[in-house]
Amino acid sequence: MKRTDELLYRTIDYFEGMPKRIQHLLKVRDFALMIGENEKLDERTLEILEAVGIVHDVGVKPAAALYGHSTARLQEELGPDEARKLLIGWPEDMVERICYIIAHHHTYDDIQGADYQILVEADFLVNFFEHDNNEKTIRHTLETIFRTNKGKQLCRTMFGLDKQKFA
Repeated sequence: MKRTDELLYRTIDYFEGMPKRIQHLLKVRDFALMIGENEKLDERTLEILEAVGIVHDVGVKPAAALYGHSTARLQEELGPDEARKLLIGWPEDMVERICYIIAHHHTYDDIQGADYQILVEADFLVNFFEHDNNEKTIRHTLETIFRTNKGKQLCRTMFGLDKQKFA
């Protein structure tokens, strides 16, 4: 079994009784892999990207338990320590990169690295749908945050942004 498969099952167990969280992580992971493969990331970076797609929101659970809510800041603050518990046996440099991205995945002003950029785009693709964002919000985010060709294409296609609108 692949290391990322083991991580996926561990994370699903971690989110037991939280089907929305499980559905979210599966969608983010899949979009991240689609974009990452299209961007021709090397295997190691793809593995990091898949892993962070799986565990990027693990800070939600302790934030909700401690504070009764899980803001973006709390997810970034509490997520890395939770992720480390799930990344048992992973190389330390990979764990550090995954935790760095988790600690910044709601911070968009200094995105460094293709893995970080792609995770942000994949998370937005899923959140746009799950939060029922309006077209103006989606277009603004597409124009200001998305950088990959495949991420942009997926966004435009999913939300019909290239369709002619007739009055």
